[in-house]
Amino acid sequence: MVSSDYERRIAARFAGFDQDGNGYIDREDFNAATKAVLAEFGTAARSDKGQALYIGAEAFWQGMAGIADRDGDQRITREEFVSGAVKRLRDNPERFAEIARPFLHAALAVADTDGDGAATVEETTRVLRALGVGEAVAATVAAALDVDADGRIGETEIVSGFARYFTVPE
Repeated sequence: MVSSDYERRIAARFAGFDQDGNGYIDREDFNAATKAVLAEFGTAARSDKGQALYIGAEAFWQGMAGIADRDGDQRITREEFVSGAVKRLRDNPERFAEIARPFLHAALAVADTDGDGAATVEETTRVLRALGVGEAVAATVAAALDVDADGRIGETEIVSGFARYFTVPE
């Protein structure tokens, strides 16, 4: 049962991970996210960038399962996600960002079409759209990630933005 406003906000984040909408998060959701990002940028799964993204997604899944999969069934229900996020991440949002870092790093590399180590706001919007975020929201979020307003979004901005979004304070 979701009891606080904080828990309700965390529960709303669940849908972002449940890529297929089947009511739980599992490894397939992370694979689907990876495939969508690779397809958006025309990156081959067997390329170095593609493999790095799959490896990052697996690391992210393992970290997420370690935090939230209480019954060990390799699926995270909405209740497990809320309980895991609330119990383990409220006091340490950096931990959540660190389990996501390999995936975020690899997604940035895929989106960084000119190879300068950062993605443009437009490239970041494309990643977010590939992950199922609506067009208007994706553009707004991508622009907000560009903290220094230089038109480029680097790993530090992405990881800290991710941590803020998924581990909203009480």
